[in-house]
Amino acid sequence: MIPFTNADFLRVFEQYNIAIWPGHVLIYLVGLIAIGLAFTRRTMSTKLISLILALLWMWMGIVYHLVFFSTINNAARLFAVLFIIQAMIFVFAGVLNSSLSFRFRPDAQGLLGGILIAYSLIVYPMVGLALGHRYPAAPIFGVPCPTTIFTFGLLLGAGVNIRFYLLIIPLLWSLIGLWAAISLGMYEDLGLVISGLIAVWRYPARSHIWPWSYSSLDGS
Repeated sequence: MIPFTNADFLRVFEQYNIAIWPGHVLIYLVGLIAIGLAFTRRTMSTKLISLILALLWMWMGIVYHLVFFSTINNAARLFAVLFIIQAMIFVFAGVLNSSLSFRFRPDAQGLLGGILIAYSLIVYPMVGLALGHRYPAAPIFGVPCPTTIFTFGLLLGAGVNIRFYLLIIPLLWSLIGLWAAISLGMYEDLGLVISGLIAVWRYPARSHIWPWSYSSLDGS
């Protein structure tokens, strides 16, 4: 049973969006910076992308889940812990250990990743608007569902040698997104479920040691 209504859910987004404005501009900006860095071949780019993803997941865990979503859902505290863990995973794997590599390539997998990123930043709020979810009472980039799609897009389109543990929490959240889409009429979140399915489908297809590591399309 869902302990809140659709109106309660949208009210949380309204409170969040009003409270952090104009922080949305900065959040979109760091997302665009991550995309730009993924087209470069510098070693530092991967560290910066990993740091950006870590900051986004930390922000969602502390600010969105703990401060706002927890007012209508006690499970938000557990979600906050998971999101903070995901942020620490990005720091550990991409910043401290340098075991990740982000680099967009002009191939099918890069195109799929680009489509998911475009959906998270542009199409997602447009679908929500068509469904009657009008700003500020609407989810946009910087809250969990569109930002998880963005994460899948970067990992799918630019990630090289991505470890499976990076995907576990985003995949769990994609299942929660399915619950929200069906139960609360948040049908823009169906894109989250689809992005999770695409990640599961595309990465193992080129993996030599499934499920512990993933390789890019050319097997590098």
